[in-house]
Amino acid sequence: MLQKLTDTIATHKWFWYTILGALALVFAAWGAYGIVNLNFGSSSDAATVNGVPITLQQAQNAWLREQGQIDKAYGGNLPSSLRKHLQNEVLEELIRESLVAQRTEQLGYRVSEADLIAAIRAVPSFQVNGHYSAEAAKDVLTEAGVSLTQFEHELESQLRSNQLFDGIRASDFLTPVEIQRAQALNDQQREVQYLQFPASRYTSHAPVSAAQIQAYYQAHQAAYLIPQSVDLRYAQLTLRQVRRGERVSDAALQDLYQKEINRFVVPERREASHILITFGKDPKAALAKAEHILKLARSGANFAALAKQYSQDPGSARKGGNLGWIGQHGFIKPFTQALFAIPKVGDIVGPVKSPYGYHIIRLDAIQPGHTRPFAKVKAQLTAQLKRSRATRRFGRIEDRLQNALNEPGVNFGALVKHYGLTAGQIPLFLRRSGGAPLGAAPAVQSLVFGSAAIAPGAIGGPVILDNDRMVIVKVLARHGPQVKPLAEVQASIVKAIEAQRAAQGALAAAEAARQRLAAGQSFAQVGAALHMKVAPARFIGRDDPSVPASILQLAFAAAKPVGHPIYEAKPLTGGAGAVLLALSAVRIAPNQNPLTTRTRLQEQLRSDADGDVVAYMAQMRATAKVRKNPNAFQ
Repeated sequence: MLQKLTDTIATHKWFWYTILGALALVFAAWGAYGIVNLNFGSSSDAATVNGVPITLQQAQNAWLREQGQIDKAYGGNLPSSLRKHLQNEVLEELIRESLVAQRTEQLGYRVSEADLIAAIRAVPSFQVNGHYSAEAAKDVLTEAGVSLTQFEHELESQLRSNQLFDGIRASDFLTPVEIQRAQALNDQQREVQYLQFPASRYTSHAPVSAAQIQAYYQAHQAAYLIPQSVDLRYAQLTLRQVRRGERVSDAALQDLYQKEINRFVVPERREASHILITFGKDPKAALAKAEHILKLARSGANFAALAKQYSQDPGSARKGGNLGWIGQHGFIKPFTQALFAIPKVGDIVGPVKSPYGYHIIRLDAIQPGHTRPFAKVKAQLTAQLKRSRATRRFGRIEDRLQNALNEPGVNFGALVKHYGLTAGQIPLFLRRSGGAPLGAAPAVQSLVFGSAAIAPGAIGGPVILDNDRMVIVKVLARHGPQVKPLAEVQASIVKAIEAQRAAQGALAAAEAARQRLAAGQSFAQVGAALHMKVAPARFIGRDDPSVPASILQLAFAAAKPVGHPIYEAKPLTGGAGAVLLALSAVRIAPNQNPLTTRTRLQEQLRSDADGDVVAYMAQMRATAKVRKNPNAFQ
C-alpha cells in the first residue's frame, strides 16, 4: 500500500512528490474510468472566448465527467430531451472558467507551489480522521473521473479565481463608525422580567355555536379553497420499461469491446522498496553513504533493516522501505526509469539520483500488463449498451409521439396501444399540487393550467417527468376554484375557534396583569396573585439561550425604558399564548472578544457581497466575444 501523507511531508518534498506520483498512478489506464482519448476527426473548437479556444476535447471530457454524476443521480438514465440543455450548461461553465482565467491572468494573480500543496492537503474528501490520505485522494479523483494533472490545474485556477472574488467582496466594507454602532447593537443587553401565559391554561369549555362556525367559515374562505382542477387521463412510458425490452447480442458486445478496448488495458506495475539518502549540506558525502549502503544491500544485508536504519524517507522507512505498487508514471522520472529497467525480481540498483537525493531501489514483484478479457467486462458492456440504446430509443419514441400528436384526429387509446404506454386516470388533478401517481408534475401543470393550456378533449405532451418518465395527457373536464363544503371542514373550524378563544384569553390575562403593574404593583405581587413563579429581573443578550426566542425578539423590539420601566403584554406566535414583559434598563455589555464580533460582522457583509461577484461574472459574460460550436458534443 502506498504510504499515507503525514505532517512530515511539509518538510520532505521527496515524500510529497511520491504521494502525487501515487495519485498519478490511477490514471495510467485512465480509459477504465471514463476519460479516453477521443478522436473527433476535426480540429475545430467547442467555443472561443475572446479568441481563446475551448477545445472539443475539453468540452467532451467535461461532459463525460458531468454525465458520470448524472448517471449516479438518475440511475444511468439520461433522457434525450435534457441532453442538449445539460451540454450547453457544461459549455457555459467552461466559458465562465475561461473568462475568469483570462481576467486573473490580466490582473497578475498567481498561486505558489506551497499554496497549491496546502490546498490539496486541505480538501476534506482527501482526508481520513483529519489527516491527508493519498489513497482517499486517489479514490475520490478516480470516482470523479479527473486526472491528477487536470485536478491540479483546476485547483490552481480555482485559487486564482478566489483571489479575484475575494477582492470583489472586499470592496464592500463597513466604516469604523458603522462597525462600532453595529457592535454596540450586538452587545446590547436589556434588564427583563417576564411571565408566560400559555394558551392551554385559558381553554374555554363553552360550546361553539352554529352561528360562530358559519361566521368563521365565511371569514376564512381562502383557507378552505380547492384550487382549479381537471379530470385528467394520462399515459406514460418509463425509461426502465424501454430498457427492459432491449436485447444485445454477443456480436454487438464484442464489437463494443474492440472499439473501447483501451479502457480495459491494465499496464504493468512493479512493487518496490527504496532507501533514500538526501543531499544534505554535502552531496558528495551523501553519494558515498548511498554507495556504502548499496554494497551492504548487495552483500546480503537485510534490506528492510537497512531502510529502517538509514533511509531519510520517514514514511517508507517505517515499513522497511516498501513503496507499494508503482506504475511507469507513478513517481519521478529517474526513479521509475531505473525501477522498470531492473531485469528480475530481487535485484537492487543505485544510487539513482533524483531532485531529492540518492535512491537505492529493490524490485520486489512484477505485475505484468494485461487487457481485461471480454468475459470479465461483459456485464459492464451489456449495461452500457442497453443504457445507450434505451436512451436513444426513448428519445425516438418521444419524437414520434410528438409528431403523432400533430396529426389530425389522433386517438389517445391508439397511441397507448401502439407505443406500449401505461394508461390511467386522475379524477382531481389540482393546480400546483397535482395528484398521484404523477405528483405535482410541473411540466403537466404547464400543459393543463398554463397560459397555453390544452382544451378539454385535446391531447398534450409528451413531457418528461423525473428525468425517466414520458407522459401524454388528455383533459376530460375542467373545474374552477371552489370552497370545500362547510360539513367537510366543520370539525377543523371548531378546533380553530377554540384555539383562538384560548389565545385571546391568555392575552386578556396578560393585559390585566400589565395594568396592575402600571398601577404600581410589583412584578412579584402580580405573579403571586396569578400563582406564577417570578424570577428576579436580569440582563439578557440578544442570543441568550435561556430565554425563548419569541420572547427575546419581543424584548429587543420594544422601546428603550427611559427613567421608568416599560410594561408590555404581547401575543406569542402561532397562538401559543401571551407574555407579560417588564423592561427596566439597557446597557452595553463589555465585549470579551471584540475581534470575533468584528469578524462575524464582516463575514455577514461578505455574504451580502456575494451578489457583487454574481454581477461581476454576468458583466464579463455579457461583454465577452463568445462563439459556440453547435456541434461541440456530436
